[in-house]
Amino acid sequence: MRPFRSLLAGIFAAGLLAAPAFAQEGEALPNEHWSFQSVFGTFDLAAAQRGFQIYSQVCSNCHSMHLLHYRDLSGIGLNPEQIKAVSAAVTVPQGVDDQGNPKEGPATPANQFRSPFPNEQAARSANNGAVPPDLSLIVNAREGGPNYVYGILTGYTDPPAGFKVQDGLYYNKMFPGHQIHMPPPLQNGSVDYTDGTSNALNQEAHDVVTFLSWAANPEMVERKQIGVRVILFLMFMTGLTYAVKRKVWSDVH
Repeated sequence: MRPFRSLLAGIFAAGLLAAPAFAQEGEALPNEHWSFQSVFGTFDLAAAQRGFQIYSQVCSNCHSMHLLHYRDLSGIGLNPEQIKAVSAAVTVPQGVDDQGNPKEGPATPANQFRSPFPNEQAARSANNGAVPPDLSLIVNAREGGPNYVYGILTGYTDPPAGFKVQDGLYYNKMFPGHQIHMPPPLQNGSVDYTDGTSNALNQEAHDVVTFLSWAANPEMVERKQIGVRVILFLMFMTGLTYAVKRKVWSDVH
């Protein structure tokens, strides 16, 4: 199942990346530090769990994550009981009743993340004509990756003098053209963290981008570990081959 999901994710990301790249129009991307950046980097699971809290309480009101199932949350450190509790708190469609009417009920760990809208038309109607993008692969699908998404979340400011923002749009210094349909999703104190972490805007943005980065690349740490093992194996084999060659040809002058 995981290889198929990775293949599906790759195809979906490739399709998004085939679209014209976003121009930054002179705005420098933030240079945020991410725990998963380096060759040996791993996901900060505490930050990813806080990021999931933000997604659940804020982002999920508009954005879907169709490629994730609740059981996948084991990847950010949630245990089976926690996953059952998280999924059971969400209501999802469950077919029709005996009279043919749609019915809903608590989700299970096997369910996909609940979509905030039943269809595209409903999404457009609720969002001034725009369809909020699915966030499953958003970090991979945007040039600049996590820094770009972080920049969008923290980039809402007052427009400069003389800049006219169209009705229904918001000024964002990072977004191409600087006018975006999405209202500022985060602000200081958007959520209450139970672990005592600061809930300042920058921290909230960092946490939710960590979660989105994990969602887009759930096998990243495993891939890095395999890559390190392969490199070490190749180095060992190179040394062994060289030693054998020296031994075999030691008597040849």
